[in-house]
This record gives sequence, C-alpha cells and structure tokens, in this order.
Amino acid sequence: MNLLFFLAGDPSQGGGFESLFFLVALFLVFYLFIIRPQSKRQKEIQKKVSEIKKGDKIVTSGGVIATVISTEETSVLAEIDKDVKVRFLKSAVVEVNPEKI
Repeated sequence: MNLLFFLAGDPSQGGGFESLFFLVALFLVFYLFIIRPQSKRQKEIQKKVSEIKKGDKIVTSGGVIATVISTEETSVLAEIDKDVKVRFLKSAVVEVNPEKI
C-alpha cells in the first residue's frame, strides 16, 4: 500500500474527510504545543518590560546583563558595570529578572 494513499485516503474510496481530519488534527497539535505557549511567553515578557523599574536586572537581545537606572517611554538607561551606562530600547529587553541574575 502506498504511504500517500494511507495518509490522504484512497481516492476511489472517497478519503477526503479523513484527509481533512488529519490536517485539522495536525494544526491543533501545532497550536497546542508550539503556537500557544510561545504567544503566552511573549505576552508575559511584554508585561514585564512595560513594568520595568529602577533596580531591576535585565537581559538584552544581545546578551548584555545590566541593572536599570532609569526608564523612559521607549528606552531604558542601564548600568553594565561600575560607571558604565548604556541606553537600550525597551524592545531589546528579552528578560526582566530582579531576583535571579
């Protein structure tokens, strides 16, 4: 038996419903295990970034770990090391961990 006929159904037997069911099931698996958790994590990160305050530790998309000194509407002034200050866009912040880092 050909593998294609097994997955899509034999055209002589009207396998359109089984093929449609397979595609819907495949989409459902992708949604539950890939799309939904990723979008949930992205919303959580956006919430943390919008609530950044002085003293929080952040990680940027470039891998820079810093402590927040001040925040503005779209940027953050952070201290990387003693007397080394850098301004980052809030969109570059990928993690806010005041306790962990």
